Amino acid sequence: MVKKADGSVKVLALKSEVEQGDTLVSEKNTYAQIRFIDNSEITLQPGTTFKVEAFAYEAGKPDADSASFSLIKGGLRSLTGLLGKRNKEKFSLKTPSATIGIRGTTFIAQYVPMGAGSTGLARPGSLQPGLYVSVIDGMISMSNAGGSMNFSAGQFGYTPNTLKPPVMVPVNPGIRFTPPPMFSMQTGPGAQNTSASGKAAAVDCEVR
Repeated sequence: MVKKADGSVKVLALKSEVEQGDTLVSEKNTYAQIRFIDNSEITLQPGTTFKVEAFAYEAGKPDADSASFSLIKGGLRSLTGLLGKRNKEKFSLKTPSATIGIRGTTFIAQYVPMGAGSTGLARPGSLQPGLYVSVIDGMISMSNAGGSMNFSAGQFGYTPNTLKPPVMVPVNPGIRFTPPPMFSMQTGPGAQNTSASGKAAAVDCEVR
């Protein structure tokens, strides 16, 4: 479902439109894939709350690019699109523990809040509170008041809170992200542009 900026709430369906300022909530056993007009994708796992704080992309106006998101709880997989490839510094994913920046990448982020009994993981409660990352391709940076650290493909990172510097974890600490097979399928160039064609200029992305 989506919580609009005006406080209204509605249930999302296939091809629902999502706009800047919306907060998306995926409930138990529910994955949601959001495709933005620059062909970037964010897939939410069950038990996730995620906000689109700001998003702007026009092919001919790179200076106006903006992509700012908040992961309030739960987990997601992010796939960089055209905006992130041409203006990496304009992308930020904020969490209560740290902010994630990209270097052109695909990554998974999992935030476990304090006192969480279940976070949408396959094994609820198996992770200690804090922010976990897994880089699938490319590189990301994780920064907070304690410091900053880069993580490359195949690496895992963690920070418990905003005051502790991010650290590298030698093996997967228990991150589980298993969306339905259809969410892992790559669509062709024609399908990738469907969210931008025939839509009002105010539409930022779609959910499928």
